[in-house]
Amino acid sequence: MKILLIEDEIKLSAYLRKGLSEAGYNVDVVHNGVDGLHMALEGAHDLLILDAMLPGIDGFSMLAALRNTKQTPVLMLTARVSVEDRVRGLQTGADDYLVKPFAFSELIARIQVLLRRTHGARDAGEPTLLGIADLELDLVRRKATRAGQRIDLTAKEFLLLTLFLRRKGAVLSRTEIAEQVWDMDFDSDTNVVEVAIRRLRSKMDSPFEKTLLHTVRGMGYILEERS
Repeated sequence: MKILLIEDEIKLSAYLRKGLSEAGYNVDVVHNGVDGLHMALEGAHDLLILDAMLPGIDGFSMLAALRNTKQTPVLMLTARVSVEDRVRGLQTGADDYLVKPFAFSELIARIQVLLRRTHGARDAGEPTLLGIADLELDLVRRKATRAGQRIDLTAKEFLLLTLFLRRKGAVLSRTEIAEQVWDMDFDSDTNVVEVAIRRLRSKMDSPFEKTLLHTVRGMGYILEERS
């Protein structure tokens, strides 16, 4: 899931970006309403986190302009506590409202609710359980098991395994993996993909008799069951 964070407080935006990335989200950050509106209109984001008070264009005006063409879910942040401001935000097109200061855990919970609401309707036919052989991934409970044993994964490892399971039987290049999981252009001097693959294998393959994640020399990696 890709989130656009539009927040002019530098320290807060850095903190939120770090926390959201650790939670498994890809995060773009801008610090003013003009750039925020441009990215919101031109980008493909699953959710916007929008500060109400922004330089250039305030959050309310930016949201009103966005709603002319796009219905991306918007969670508004503000230091204002008045009912009038919350009502204004919701009437302008916000899907939810969070008053500063807030607990990061509450932000995550609200994000999850919004994404379930919007993507649940959009992807009603998409399975929430993915699997191959005796490996199973529960996308809702964020739980991975193999042969009934729990596999503890980091946020990035969970995203990586989700990608492989959704594309099982297909060879994925390092470039595609880097773009999908880390939202980055591939750099040949970076071994982040290899390191992540090695760690994932140590958890989902090494303790078990059958290997599921294979290297295709010169091409990339494939998740498939081989006899």
